[in-house]
Amino acid sequence: MRQKVSIAGLTIDPASNTPIILLKTDEGEETVPIWIGLLEATAIAAALQNIDFERPMTHDLFKNFVQTMEMEVVKIEVCDLKDNTFYALIYFASDEQVFTMDARPSDAIAIALRFDAPIYVDSAVIEKARVSEPKVEVHDKSSAGKKWAEYLNDLSPEDFGKYKM
Repeated sequence: MRQKVSIAGLTIDPASNTPIILLKTDEGEETVPIWIGLLEATAIAAALQNIDFERPMTHDLFKNFVQTMEMEVVKIEVCDLKDNTFYALIYFASDEQVFTMDARPSDAIAIALRFDAPIYVDSAVIEKARVSEPKVEVHDKSSAGKKWAEYLNDLSPEDFGKYKM
């Protein structure tokens, strides 16, 4: 089953300096983070902010070509997640035919934004992408080690913004 999603935001992974697009289900509170390339993040951000460039960027050129062929992009779907790689399909339609094309999710999303096409994520992908709590093993079994483990376990993400280096 597919779930309609919206772009909740673009952010940067602080560990790798890689852009992440966050897709949030329209119904519910599920969020799917997808690590993407810098160029695709720029293309998505430009579309979200309605920035027009003097010369067409790659995704704009693709849109111009598709429209010249009298076709439309009707939707995109993030359809699979295998070995930490997301897969997407772009759905095309014209008066004469309907077909899909395999694409990277970042490119599919950039194109969907240019066509004002809805974005869907397969429920199985949402389930696979769910971030689980890491399993932590305490190596120091002493009382001091247990105290540190409890202290670290009780920290919340908000605690990390309190301290300056």
